[in-house]
Amino acid sequence: MKLIFIRHGDPDYVNDTLTERGWKEAEALSKRVSKWDIDKIYCSPLGRAQDTASLSLKLMKRTAETKDWLREFYIRVTDPQTGEDRIPWDLMPAYWTELPELYDKDRWHQSEIMRSGSVLEEYERVCSGIDEILAENGYKRNKNIYTTEQGNEKTLVFFCHLGVQFAMLSHLLGISASVMWQNFFVAPTSITVVATEERERGKVSFRCKKLGDTSHLDAAGIKPSDSGFFNEVFY
Repeated sequence: MKLIFIRHGDPDYVNDTLTERGWKEAEALSKRVSKWDIDKIYCSPLGRAQDTASLSLKLMKRTAETKDWLREFYIRVTDPQTGEDRIPWDLMPAYWTELPELYDKDRWHQSEIMRSGSVLEEYERVCSGIDEILAENGYKRNKNIYTTEQGNEKTLVFFCHLGVQFAMLSHLLGISASVMWQNFFVAPTSITVVATEERERGKVSFRCKKLGDTSHLDAAGIKPSDSGFFNEVFY
């Protein structure tokens, strides 16, 4: 089985849609996606993801199933340094790198900052959502691995967001969500591919084959957006 995660196009966050640039990205993306053999398409309920998906769906004459848990992982936590609220995947490096538990795949959500908001509850909701879809397709979670009676070669596509995408990858790959959020970036309309490996009968693990691919933008002469990447330099 293959899971393809697509981040929405360059966002107009105020209006929850796409910028002019984002629509051009979505158009370039649609020409790539429309060539795929897809079994099922899922989409976040938020406008920027729905708009991104709309161009691909129109070309394919397909519809997507909207899942509320695919919305952005926008839980607020309290920063102990400033006392201000922030999102859990926007922490200062000098702070979070000093917390060993944030590197631990089983304990990252037990840190003081993560416990200051409903991070664990939302993370479990996302994990339950992706696991439910996998179970519908014959893959059931069993601790850190999945089991199946009969594997398949289906392709599922998810139009969503950076934060929730990394939460799902954290669950599938056994990596701390905090590490995924702080150390990885995927550009708008980028494509991430995760596939099953079934090297032992009935036992399944997931492996990332492609992360944040934007070759469709390169082909269209569009420079990938840095939206969500903090590229300021301080001296």
